[in-house]
Amino acid sequence: MLDLSTTRAKLGFVACALVIGFFLFFPVYWMVISSLKADAELYRIRPTFWPHDVTLKHFATALFEGDLLRQLGNSLLVSTSSAALNATLAVYAGYSFAKYRYIGRRPVMLFMLSAQMFPFGLLLITIYPALVNWGLLDTRLGLMISYIVFALPVATYMLYSYFSQVPNELIEAARADGAGDLRILHTIVLPISIPPIVTVFLYSFMWSWNDLLYSLTLIISEDKRTIGPGLLLTYLNETSADWGGAMAASLMAALPVTVAFIALQRFFIQGATAGAVK
Repeated sequence: MLDLSTTRAKLGFVACALVIGFFLFFPVYWMVISSLKADAELYRIRPTFWPHDVTLKHFATALFEGDLLRQLGNSLLVSTSSAALNATLAVYAGYSFAKYRYIGRRPVMLFMLSAQMFPFGLLLITIYPALVNWGLLDTRLGLMISYIVFALPVATYMLYSYFSQVPNELIEAARADGAGDLRILHTIVLPISIPPIVTVFLYSFMWSWNDLLYSLTLIISEDKRTIGPGLLLTYLNETSADWGGAMAASLMAALPVTVAFIALQRFFIQGATAGAVK
């Protein structure tokens, strides 16, 4: 006998999934077809939902006539370096909060997390003069430091949650065998902590790769410009907009993050759920 309540529930679930999928994937679909349209078709009053004359002109223009490759290189360098440094600092900070007991441990951790309470623009007001005083304005190192300000608190708390689940008996056994604290961390704890560390790395990498506000404000030189402000200043201005070129360049800019996530998604899912259950 057909269960109407179960059937309705399944239909409702499918309908909700279709609606959510439409809002998630239709912008990506529109970006793809816009990058393949000729200018005459792209600027029609009545839009077409499939390119009548497919062209790769926008991709060729973005690759060979602009600074896209240099901007991608700058973003890759800054994002990878800041993500690696952020993951390294988060490992030591998270392990310290999870496995050591000292005065001020919890207030320090809460103080770090409180940085997430402030808007990005508000902290930029304090980061900007600090970088000017340190001589790091318009440098890749200064941009990396600004990214760590936001990524480190969340990364530290994620690793703290994971390290708290590591059995203390494992650490005590290694300490009884004469291993020091750093050796315990490096040879015992880190090898079993790859998934959350990869998760932290990907989180920081994607945050810095997609940033616009900080890179647009802290980087002035064209040769150091990253992909966010590069796309904005190259294809969009007050008088005109090259939407075809912008869509093609955006697709190529999204490729590194997409490839990295696909390659490391297994570790990302394991790390994101680490500590959820004992």
